[in-house]
Amino acid sequence: MSAMNSKRRWHWLVQSGLFLALVAALAGLLGYLAWENRIQWDVSHNARNSLSPASIDVLKNMNGPIAITVYATAQDAQLGNISKIIGDFLALYQRIKPDLTITFVDPDEHPQRAQAAGVQVNGETVVEFNGRQERLATFNEQALTNLLMRLARFGDKRVMGLAGHGERRLDGIASRDLGEFGKQLTSRGFTVRVYNPAIIGHLPVDTSVLIITSPQVDLSEGTVEKLLVYVERGGNLLWLVDQEPLHGLQPLAERLGLTLTAGVVVDPQAEQLRTPVTFARGASYAQHPVTNNFDYPTIFPFARQIALNESEDWQSVALVETAQSGWVETGKLDSGLAFDPMYDVAGPVPIAAAMSRTVQDHEQRIVVIGSGHFLANAYLGYGKNLDFGINVLNWLAADDDLIAIQPRATLDSNLQLAEPALTMIAWSFLIVLPLIFLTSGAMIWWKRRRK
Repeated sequence: MSAMNSKRRWHWLVQSGLFLALVAALAGLLGYLAWENRIQWDVSHNARNSLSPASIDVLKNMNGPIAITVYATAQDAQLGNISKIIGDFLALYQRIKPDLTITFVDPDEHPQRAQAAGVQVNGETVVEFNGRQERLATFNEQALTNLLMRLARFGDKRVMGLAGHGERRLDGIASRDLGEFGKQLTSRGFTVRVYNPAIIGHLPVDTSVLIITSPQVDLSEGTVEKLLVYVERGGNLLWLVDQEPLHGLQPLAERLGLTLTAGVVVDPQAEQLRTPVTFARGASYAQHPVTNNFDYPTIFPFARQIALNESEDWQSVALVETAQSGWVETGKLDSGLAFDPMYDVAGPVPIAAAMSRTVQDHEQRIVVIGSGHFLANAYLGYGKNLDFGINVLNWLAADDDLIAIQPRATLDSNLQLAEPALTMIAWSFLIVLPLIFLTSGAMIWWKRRRK
């Protein structure tokens, strides 16, 4: 009997030893795989603990090392360990771009170095890329990625806004102006300037994009001729056409091969978004670099139809269509709007066109949009109007790889549970799970005792 018990005990020890050896080998293998292949999952509701695809694309398009120097003390009176906070944030970028280096400098320990760098606030950061540098004092994904976009933008991208005839101003604060859009362009590395033909004469040759909005008075023949010369020599153009008269710009429409239908687009589906029916919703986007992977709502208030005529010079595409079940209203915009087949134009209605051609080995790009309101201060925040506008400017400036990025809302910073859910969680962790562990432990002990 004793020999049998010894044999059984020896057999149990061998099994236990093999089991422990297999567990140790498995743990070692998992540790090796984890060391060689780092995989992470972001389970937050809107992936706020990882970079957006837009930020990742910007990093991947930056060829060359990025050097980041953070001037921060070990502790901050309000934020605590500010170096750790900034380091954890920058680590998200470093995982995507391994040649992004981070250097921390304590201004208290190295005051001369901080003074030479012109540091003014605790946590101020200097980012260097390709011999250029920018400063950053606010740490969020939008701010840093926009900074990287400015550093990555090749050359000086000058955007000129036609002025002197009551146009929407790129630096204006009125609701009809484009001041907020102009600020967004500046934050992304564009240089925004005003072009008044009466003062400057012909457009500067280094103009990347000319923006024409709806003038309120007639343009002189000389001004129209300057604009036509700009187009003829291959200049890139964004033309925002409202339902108002063209005030002398009809020759430009003819040169581009466009038919600008009178009237305002009526979109009955706009009521689903609780907006007036005269606020057309972007319902269909063309296959084009501007709208590549762009499937977001855009709102075009008081839009007009942009129809493309056949042309041998231009490669054209209707960029946006609206009002699938709507029409172009040619009558008065009163409360009794109804489709009149004799005078109105049935939807879907194209309201934006993208055009391109080759001029002296250079690709000329033009976008015409039948609504200046959609980028105005009053409506820029509707849907993804800003993203669409930035994409248009990036394409016109030949920066196809640089795309718009907006801050993502932190949707899951607080977790609120109903009373039944809290009760179930409490019972599960405080009573049910401990009972399961106790019961399983007792059963194992009882089986071993019987042996």
